[in-house]
Amino acid sequence: MATRQRDSAVLEEQKSRLKPPPMFKVLLLNDDYTPMDFVVVVLQRFFALSRERATQIMLKVHREGMGLCGVYPKDVAASKVEQVESFARQHQHPLRCVMEES
Repeated sequence: MATRQRDSAVLEEQKSRLKPPPMFKVLLLNDDYTPMDFVVVVLQRFFALSRERATQIMLKVHREGMGLCGVYPKDVAASKVEQVESFARQHQHPLRCVMEES
């Protein structure tokens, strides 16, 4: 009868650290033509903000040239940008929405 010997190796658990996905800021840019009320509607509709918070952000866009709508993973941010710009075009407003890595 043949006997088999096995190497006795000790396997150690190796912990890998995954980096969280990069996050992106979604920003609205000011223009001289889009009505303030329309910007508030956009913020409420696409970013689920209260009327008060949407008005605060709209005023920041108006006074400072841009305002932060939210911070999202890349695919969500890109989708929000497309939804906002498409909605603005449908209503014939030049409102711009952009994303940048945070």
